[in-house]
Amino acid sequence: MKQLLLVFIGGGFGSVLRYLIGKYLNNANTGIPYGTFLANIIGSLLIGLILGLALKNNSLSQNQTLLLATGFCGGFTTFSTFAYENHIFLKSGDFTSFAVYTITSFVLGFLAVFLGMFLAK
Repeated sequence: MKQLLLVFIGGGFGSVLRYLIGKYLNNANTGIPYGTFLANIIGSLLIGLILGLALKNNSLSQNQTLLLATGFCGGFTTFSTFAYENHIFLKSGDFTSFAVYTITSFVLGFLAVFLGMFLAK
C-alpha cells in the first residue's frame, strides 16, 4: 500500500507541474506544443538520472525510485498528449510540424535518457 501511495504522490506532483508548463508554454496561436515537448524532454533526462542513480551502487531505494521515476516522471511526461497533438497536426494538414515534432521528440527524448544515465555515472 505504501508503494501505491508513493507513486500516487509523485504522479500528482508531476502532473501538476506538466499542466503548469503546458499552460504557460503551449502556443495557442500557432498550435505548437512547446510545453509538452519540454516536459517530455526534461522528464526523459530526469528518468535517465534517477534510474542511473538507482543502478549506481544502489544509491536510491526502491521506494525513492517508485516516487521519482514511476510516480513523478510518469505523471510529468505525457505520451497521450503528444499523440493527440500529432493527431491535430495531421488533421490540419500540417505535415511539416508533425514530422519535426515527432522526430525531434523521439531523438531528443532518447538522447536525454542516455545523457541522464551518463551523468549519473
